[in-house]
Amino acid sequence: MIGASGQVGFELQSRLPAFGEVIAPVRAQLDLGSEDSIREVVRSSQPAIIVNAAAYTAVDRAETERELAMRVNGIAPGILAEEAKRCRAILLHYSTDYVFDGQKNVPYLEEDQTAPLNEYGRTKLIGEQRMAAIGGAYVILRTSWVYAPRGGNFLLTMLRRGAESDSLRIVDDQTGSPTSAAAIGDATLAVLQNCLKRDSNSYDYVRGLCGVYHASCSGQTSWHGFARSIFEEAKKTELGPKLKVQQVVPISTEEYPTPARRPRYSVLSNEKRLRTFNFQLPDWRDCLNKVMRQLIEQKILSI
Repeated sequence: MIGASGQVGFELQSRLPAFGEVIAPVRAQLDLGSEDSIREVVRSSQPAIIVNAAAYTAVDRAETERELAMRVNGIAPGILAEEAKRCRAILLHYSTDYVFDGQKNVPYLEEDQTAPLNEYGRTKLIGEQRMAAIGGAYVILRTSWVYAPRGGNFLLTMLRRGAESDSLRIVDDQTGSPTSAAAIGDATLAVLQNCLKRDSNSYDYVRGLCGVYHASCSGQTSWHGFARSIFEEAKKTELGPKLKVQQVVPISTEEYPTPARRPRYSVLSNEKRLRTFNFQLPDWRDCLNKVMRQLIEQKILSI
């Protein structure tokens, strides 16, 4: 597994051992920005499954750090696909809703036209394309608005800001599906279980269904709606007295300019994944409630 220290990688640590020994090299051992590093680690370990949970995810910074974002998001997945094909390993990789431009108003299908608005989305799309060009046995899970009880994400940012200010201004005209890292971990587990139950034919089976699948929570909301729900859930817990926020003001994208453009609508249709792997992710509100309980029970957050 690559990216064990990230939000999704952390969740995978407790799930992947179901399939055997897990090798999780740290960045000093495997640098996705280095072709030699990738090839050396894969060839020395000869894995049956490669799960790439690492990525360059600083959406705004990618506008200026284009070369680094391209090496990690665009070039590395292709190298991993080459090495996976060489050793007949199944490769599972994650991508993003930001490969779309947000012009639709109904959930995006996997086959819809891609047109990323920012460098992050562009480099992730190139990674998808390079994997497809190599072939082999690969599955790409596109997901959206990822958050977790740890790391850097919208949930934790809101809780910290809500403890510092009585009024927050949050964008209300971008719509998506918040998806917890735990939900992505569960989707990964379901996909791999489906693939590996074919025993010795697993590699050829995955080659027959390889491609892109959407894996986001059900339902949709705006960043403003997500923020309001975060505070509503937090105020039911012991975090409530620590929050100063009383007002969450909806604003437009134009009122909160950022270096990277975001799609106005990036809800993903999960029907293809459901048909293929027979696994549905929960509603985003249920996952939020679960993550909030985890924050409290495990005393992860201090504000």
